[in-house]
Order: sequence, then C-alpha cells, then structure tokens
Amino acid sequence: MKSNVFPELITGRQDKWEQGRWLIEGGSTRRGQASCNLRDRVLEIPLEDSPTARVVRAHELMHARVSPFFEFLPDPLLEIDPKALTVADEFRINYLLGRIGFNIALLSDGSEKAGTRLVAESGDWNEALCFLLAVLGTGAEREYFLGIRAGRKEWLSALRAVRKQALALADPVSTSKISDTSVGVDGVPVGYGEFVLPIARLVSKAMNSRPPRNKDESRIFERSIQPGARRAPSGKFADLRWTDALTTEFVSGGRVSKKMRPSPIGTTMRYPARWVTDEQRRVFAKRVGHNGGVVVIDQSGSMDIAGEELQSLIRSAPGALVIGYSHKPGDLGNTPNAWILAQNGRVAIEPPTGNIGNGVDGPILEFAIKARVGREPIIWVCDGQVTDSNDHPDPELTRQVAKLVRKHGIRMVSKLSDVQSSLRGGGSNGQKLGDFGRVGRFLAGI
Repeated sequence: MKSNVFPELITGRQDKWEQGRWLIEGGSTRRGQASCNLRDRVLEIPLEDSPTARVVRAHELMHARVSPFFEFLPDPLLEIDPKALTVADEFRINYLLGRIGFNIALLSDGSEKAGTRLVAESGDWNEALCFLLAVLGTGAEREYFLGIRAGRKEWLSALRAVRKQALALADPVSTSKISDTSVGVDGVPVGYGEFVLPIARLVSKAMNSRPPRNKDESRIFERSIQPGARRAPSGKFADLRWTDALTTEFVSGGRVSKKMRPSPIGTTMRYPARWVTDEQRRVFAKRVGHNGGVVVIDQSGSMDIAGEELQSLIRSAPGALVIGYSHKPGDLGNTPNAWILAQNGRVAIEPPTGNIGNGVDGPILEFAIKARVGREPIIWVCDGQVTDSNDHPDPELTRQVAKLVRKHGIRMVSKLSDVQSSLRGGGSNGQKLGDFGRVGRFLAGI
C-alpha cells in the first residue's frame, strides 16, 4: 500500500537534528509495532485508512517533530534509567496528541489487561512501571489497572500514586513548552527538560525501590515519590563500582615477608626430596609470617581517613590490601562506591571521602573474601550497620552480612587505629558484638 505520509515536510525543530530523506515501512496498530528512528530516519507505521491508524501515525510523526536525537544529549542524563527516559518521552507524545485534539483512547489495542497481568504475576515491577507510562492518558488505563489487580493487588495503590504524581508534573506545563525543541544552556532541548526529565526521574526513583508488599510499604512508597522526599527501601545491595583514579605513593619502612617453609599440606610441591628424607613428608611450600591481610573500611557517614593513618598501617603490615567503600543512595551505577586505598606497599595520597550511604556492604565483603591469601585475616572497620542501595536498613541484608562474618571469621573493629592489633590476632580488641549495630546483635543472637 502506498504511503501518503511525508515526514520530510516536518519543520520547526530548533535542535541539532537535520532533516533528510525518510524510509517508510509498513507497521501495525498493535502495541510495539510502529516506531520512529530519528537517527536513520526510518518511520514504521500502519498504512491503512482507519481512525486508529491515523492516531498511531500521528504518534510517530510527533516523535519526528519533538523527540530528541539522543546522541546530542549530555552525560548528566545518565543519572536517570535509560528505560525511564524512553517511556517518559512516550508519555509526552501521547500527552501532546491529546492536548491538540487527537482521540488517544484509540491507542488501546485490547491486549493491556492480559499483558499487564502477566507482567504483575511475574513480579516485574520495573516493567509494570514502564507499562503504566505507556498507557497513561490513553484508553488503556482501566484495563491496565484491572490487570494489576488480577496479578498483584498489593501494587495497585503504589502504581496509582505514580500515575497521580506524573499527571501533577505534566498538567502545569504549557503545550508550547512541552513541544519546544530549542536547546537550553544545559544542552538539553527545552521541552525535554521541562517535561520528560521530571517524569523520568519520578519513574527512575520508583524503579529503584522495592515493590510494595503490604499497605504499610505502600504508604512508605507513596511518600517517597513526592518531591524532595527520601527514597523508599530497595531491599537489595548496589553493584560494586570501582575507581582507579586515586594517586598513590610507596611507603618505606615495611617489607612483605616472602619466607617459605616446608609443609605436609599445600598446593606447590617445592621440596620433593623430603618425600624420602622427611618422615612428615613436608614436600609442600607454605608462606609464613605474611605481614598482610585484607582491611575493609566503611566510609559512610562522617568517617574520615587520614593519609597518615593509612601510611602507619602499611608500615606495620605492608602486605595488607586496604579497600574503602560507600554508596551514594539511589545512584544507578555512575558514581564509584569502592576503591583501593593501599596495596603492595602503595597508599592513596588523598583517600576519597564517602558517599553518605553504605549500600554495598555484602558485595564488598564478598570481594574481600575472594581477595584474601590463604587464611590471612579480614578486618572490617565498621559500626555494624548494613543498608540497601537506597541507604535503608534491611533485616535480610543484615542477616546475609552477619553470616559472611561468622562463616569466614571476619574481625570487626570500630576504629582504624584498632586494625594493626587485630591483624596480629587481637580479635575485635575487646569490643563486644553488641557494639557493632544490627550485625553484631544478629551474631550475638545466633
């Protein structure tokens, strides 16, 4: 069927995108079967003459008129989940079409209830949020919420709160502002910055929260998505994100012991002659006097580390690996939350400050366990508090960390000055388990 659609006639964009020849491909009115590729100028649209097809074509042409050419957007947008950006722009397109008189109720294709129910039953909270933005303001909202009710009734209140907040952000923005493609001083198209980014931040905040499991958690979530409110719990640790940008210097005065002694057990057969001459058959090599260990430092809150303290530690234990950690609450992986403070006798000249939250207690201890050499000690400088990626305490995460501490004999101390004696076998320097927050209390009760 020949197309009567001419995206080449679209004018008025004021950003860096350039108009040119378009390729028109046949699509469908079914959800997900029409698209606008601004980079390659490819428009996939339904070609039949029907009211629904006309609205779908208008939707894709509106993308060609106002959606950003993403390559020109600056890095600060990385603070937002990419999928949240996509669905927030979809909402903008539908919202604009409704503002200028299109019947966007026609965008419902009848699959919303069944599709949403499957999403909810699978427990895919993020997909449920994105689906909500895709149907918001269209004729599919009722079917969407019926699907949520059938699959995860406990999510209903929270998702309705997201809907309410998204509309509260959208309604005050004028139509001319929403569609403005002129580039602001921050390098972001005005309409995108005024409409899409606030909606995308809302969705990202919701996506990075644990889906509510009961009425109390729903109330906490609903408060969390208000402007300026603290994020709701995520119930999970963040992933480790390392930085290697620290400048280090070598500390003189210490030397890593490399002395080896015969042993009846080991992984390296260094003395095969002893199989005959030694009645204990000590044919393996064992390192002794290894003046090292792994030191993990919780740098959340107000804890600062002086370079002199690190240097003193490395002089006494030059073989030690010292790592620090602290996660920025709600960060999506763009801010480093772990760093090497000292290794192989070299020490960071200016130890970094923390990012307020814990967020990665479990992953950093698991890294330390894998990094230790043999049975060398692991020292955890901490207050015993464990938090999720949004810096909320969580009983299950606390339990996970406490089990790691117990299983692998991790020694907890509260001050960096206590590390040296603990490395020499001084345990927790006389401190009681109860002095180490939730982890200590959990261990004391096992």
